[in-house]
Amino acid sequence: MSFKSELKEFLMRGSVVDMAVGIVIGAAFGKIVTSFVNDILMPPIALLFGQGQFSELKLVLREAVMNGVDVVTPAITWNYGAFIQSVIDFLIIGISIFFVIKAMNSMKRKKKEAPAPEAAPKPTKEELLLTEIRDLLKNK
Repeated sequence: MSFKSELKEFLMRGSVVDMAVGIVIGAAFGKIVTSFVNDILMPPIALLFGQGQFSELKLVLREAVMNGVDVVTPAITWNYGAFIQSVIDFLIIGISIFFVIKAMNSMKRKKKEAPAPEAAPKPTKEELLLTEIRDLLKNK
């Protein structure tokens, strides 16, 4: 089998295509969540802290060393605001994925729990007797 045909067979498998679609949708969803956190959720929180941007909250560990306008040694900071924003992004995405998977599992369970077709009811005594009579008449 040639490389080209092997590659085509691999790429056309359903699981690979599904995975590619999932990655693209996941990346787009990640951008939406990041925008929600950065542009909608964090500004009011930053307002509570008296800061312009929540992601700019930081603890300065060492001040920058300046020589006039030039920076000789940059400041060393602990950027906890950006970290908290990333954690909130992660939590929102994680909770959303949890609910999607929970819904999928629920649908799978419902599909498995579908009632089996009912078996034919047992024949009554009269039906059994009539069947025997019919069989006897056939044999004569």
